[in-house]
Amino acid sequence: MSEELIPETPEQETEENEAAEPIKQRKNGLYPGVSDELAENMKSGWADTELHDLAPIPQAEHTAARRAALSARFPGERLVIPAGNLKTRSNDTEYAFRASTEYAYLTGDQTQDGVLVLEPTGEQGHQATIYLLPRSNRENGEFWLDGQGELWVGRRHSLTEAEQLLGIPAKDVRELAAALTEATGPVRNVRGHDASIEAALTDKVTAERDEELRVYLSEARLVKDAFEISELEKACDATARGFEDVVKSLDKAEATSERFIEGTFFLRARIEGNDIGYGSICAAGPHATTLHWVRNDGAVRPGELLLLDAGVETNDLYTADVTRTLPINGTFSPLQRKIYDAVYEAQEAGIAAVKPGAAFRDFHDASQRVLAEKLVEWGLLGDLTVEKVLELGLQRRWTLHGTGHMLGMDVHDCAVARTEAYVDGILEPGVCLTVEPGLYFQADDLTVPEEYRGIGVRIEDDILVTEDGNRNLSDKLPRRADEVEAWMARLKG
Repeated sequence: MSEELIPETPEQETEENEAAEPIKQRKNGLYPGVSDELAENMKSGWADTELHDLAPIPQAEHTAARRAALSARFPGERLVIPAGNLKTRSNDTEYAFRASTEYAYLTGDQTQDGVLVLEPTGEQGHQATIYLLPRSNRENGEFWLDGQGELWVGRRHSLTEAEQLLGIPAKDVRELAAALTEATGPVRNVRGHDASIEAALTDKVTAERDEELRVYLSEARLVKDAFEISELEKACDATARGFEDVVKSLDKAEATSERFIEGTFFLRARIEGNDIGYGSICAAGPHATTLHWVRNDGAVRPGELLLLDAGVETNDLYTADVTRTLPINGTFSPLQRKIYDAVYEAQEAGIAAVKPGAAFRDFHDASQRVLAEKLVEWGLLGDLTVEKVLELGLQRRWTLHGTGHMLGMDVHDCAVARTEAYVDGILEPGVCLTVEPGLYFQADDLTVPEEYRGIGVRIEDDILVTEDGNRNLSDKLPRRADEVEAWMARLKG
């Protein structure tokens, strides 16, 4: 990885770039400075690369509608929604940037340091402005001397280009903090993404009011629009191909570790989308009983099960969340199949309960009842009745987690919605959620027969509530045990 050619002292800023930060020197850089001749040479001889007549991004009409709804909810108030900044991974390297969900949802933009501001136009209505970094300045050398200059990290859109793409007037973000410091009237800000914006607003906002904005934006995503549904379909289809890739390469995983599975799926996510939507769980053998096993450094052994929980995130930041539990050698043992079939039956009951007008909790209750019945049938809960087991929650020793969650731009979408709007809410068309029951028998659980220990099974699909029921967006992947075995045999050739 190359080092920036940082001058010993920053060049004088020009009027064109008065708001720019001084260009910082890298300690221990190989060049002591920049000669006047080189600085002058780098200013000229570059082609005009401005893009013209750009078409709006596909979701522009949807983001406009979302901003209109936001405006109607908070009349007369200034609303500030930042994208966020780069986060340091180590020393002078950063994590890959991912814009805040709230900002991307309202703008369709994904660039670092961006901020959406809705300025009230009176008692009703707002003027939206997106504040972005403009093209790198060529007069002061920023474009080739600064660590975030365009010759280092790539070209960014000009403000004019951004306006055409996003359908929002654009201004230089470096001027925003000072402007917000002088702002008057009620202000709300989405916190936790941009420290400089929060500092500028520190005496103008309250935690309670800011939280109301954050909660509203979380609840606004409970029902997906047509663009969002198409993105979730795309994410699920790409995820299915990623699972196929894994099955085809299981022999290589057996020769290495779970990391081969992780890398195989990641390749598909990067080819067809932006990234993985969350850390892939590639849990083989007893690791399948650890709910969020993301170390992925264990052995992959024939005769055991692989619990693969993974999802592709699309380029517009919508993620799938799918789990399949696969026999590594292609065939379930009788006990593995018994446990798998129980989870499948529980998932079927859960999916059947997803429909408009149903309570959100209904699919969880339906799945848990089936699993409790199986555990009682297998003699793992003594002589207790199913009703008593459910009353006391005793099945949770082996079912552990809730049966599903909202899905969208975040894998656990709408997470700060009010309880009455989410888990105590009613399903309606456009809601997308996961249904993912599981059974997990820990390797050290002495309350179950020894042959059960170390077996973990989860089956998870992404379910869209429709006008007349539901649709399984991830149904390209088989679920029944015999279908899973046939699918694996076909892929392995």
